[in-house]
Amino acid sequence: MNKDHLRELIARVLEELNLYSRDAVELLMLTAAAESNLGEYLKQIGRGPALGIFQMEPSTEKDIWYNYLRHRPALLLSVELLVGNSNVINLHLFGNLLYQIALARIHYLRVPAPLPSRLDAEAMAAYWKDYFNSRLGKGTVAKAVESYRRLCL
Repeated sequence: MNKDHLRELIARVLEELNLYSRDAVELLMLTAAAESNLGEYLKQIGRGPALGIFQMEPSTEKDIWYNYLRHRPALLLSVELLVGNSNVINLHLFGNLLYQIALARIHYLRVPAPLPSRLDAEAMAAYWKDYFNSRLGKGTVAKAVESYRRLCL
């Protein structure tokens, strides 16, 4: 996927949700680079359930809807207006970039730690590893930094 087009789309979606910051845009760029090689894969390689450019699992999608958005009606309405749907549906997680961007940003929004600086690739990668990929995930900070620098800069 063209990095400049994706960066612009992420920025526009985050602006629509009132969640824009340059740090958030770059963290989502790093996440897409680390998780799907910037959109090369829309389904997890192997037997895993992860979908979309951010390789989010359907269980995470459901958790965001039922345990976070449900308690934030204004943000919930913004997501519904953005994607035209109020249902958890794996098809959106697989193929709707607007939805994928919104959910990835909301996933990070739930983290109590502040976003890292967009100027520090290692800090962004460590944040991604801790809060998106998790200690159980196969991704590494070093590989995330390499992917981000190769695909996004």
